[in-house]
Amino acid sequence: MNQLIKVTINGKHEQVVSARDLYKGLEVQRRFSAWVEQNFKMFCENVDFTSVLTSTVVNNGAERELQDYALTIDMAKNLALMSKTQKGAEYRAFLIEVERKWNDPQEVIKRGYEYLKDENIQLKVENRSLEAKTQLMAPKAAYFDELVERNTLTNFRDTAKMLGKRQKEFIDWLLGRKFVYRDKHHALKPHAAYANSYFTIKDNKQGYPQTLITPTGRSAFSILLGDQEATK
Repeated sequence: MNQLIKVTINGKHEQVVSARDLYKGLEVQRRFSAWVEQNFKMFCENVDFTSVLTSTVVNNGAERELQDYALTIDMAKNLALMSKTQKGAEYRAFLIEVERKWNDPQEVIKRGYEYLKDENIQLKVENRSLEAKTQLMAPKAAYFDELVERNTLTNFRDTAKMLGKRQKEFIDWLLGRKFVYRDKHHALKPHAAYANSYFTIKDNKQGYPQTLITPTGRSAFSILLGDQEATK
């Protein structure tokens, strides 16, 4: 069967035809706007037809926009029947065959497969985009986490200042209470019982391990030092 009218697929995966193409094919004598006004009353916009714009080239070569409508196959069949002409019968027969092929089980399965394939491709693209964004953000997130952690950890000097003590006085108190000890290089290290609670060890900017005091440690030392002052 010859293709009497171009059939396209809209965003809803529906077959549609141009109202202007159907109007010309039916050889309607009235103006297009009058034909639309008379025949579209029994149909629902955005269900049976959708308003669209098309263009045509005028005598001076310029393009002029034209009002058009994308019609469902069912609406186009009805309009062809309503014309009560031989052309209308031809177009209706053509559209019935178009609809029959569209609803053929093999075609339905084929479209479903193509649809799932497109969805799968789109999902892969989205996943790759997400992975790329994650990889891009990972260094920034790690840096931010480290920055937050660094800002919550304090060295012995800053902790002593926060607790209202001199640095040497504070360190001597920690040594006397067996919270820390000095290793063979004379560096302060936490005793095992407090290593993962009151203290943590991080590499400094020069790459050497440095003992830092955690918020938990500062809170505990503040309480202990306060109790000590109260008992004097």
